[in-house]
Amino acid sequence: MTRPSVVLATRNAHKLEELQRILVETGLDVELVGLDAFPDLEDVVEDGATFAANALLKARAAAAATSLPAVADDSGLCVDALGGMPGVRSARWSGRHGDDAANIELVLRQVEDVPDGRRGARFVCAAVVATPDGAERVVEGQLDGSLTHAPRGSNGFGYDPVFLPRGEVRTTAEMSAAEKDAISHRGRALRALAPVVGALLHGSG
Repeated sequence: MTRPSVVLATRNAHKLEELQRILVETGLDVELVGLDAFPDLEDVVEDGATFAANALLKARAAAAATSLPAVADDSGLCVDALGGMPGVRSARWSGRHGDDAANIELVLRQVEDVPDGRRGARFVCAAVVATPDGAERVVEGQLDGSLTHAPRGSNGFGYDPVFLPRGEVRTTAEMSAAEKDAISHRGRALRALAPVVGALLHGSG
């Protein structure tokens, strides 16, 4: 019996790898396909005001274009001292989408005078599944922590080198992929979403 296919609505290679790794770890028995398998699809403008809104935009567009169930996420860094920003603008905080080094540099510069006790931050992820017939589910995951004063570690991507999870002495970029997945905002959201995806695919959602 052929496994059902699910589209992962991202072209970000790092994120695609992480989504695939976490969903496989949950035991979800599906064929996971990235957007690169559909090169003619246009990128979605992520102009939602919330992580959930942006994730829904991506999942709906992918499901409609491919006629397959689609999983999407939107996630980012929310810094207490910056009023919750960068938030949904995390990937383009420096003005250039996906420039991790520039984004990190700008955030650190904006909080350089903030003392350790007030450098609280959190990673937030909204994960969504949308089907071609209009069924949708949204779940969220969060990882609390704080910002370091300088990047540390070479694993992960995005703001991982400057994010210190609560109770940890290592940044998320100093953790192995498995260690990060176990606690990350994306890992928490996707583990909650996986059974929902399974139920929708088998007609019990």
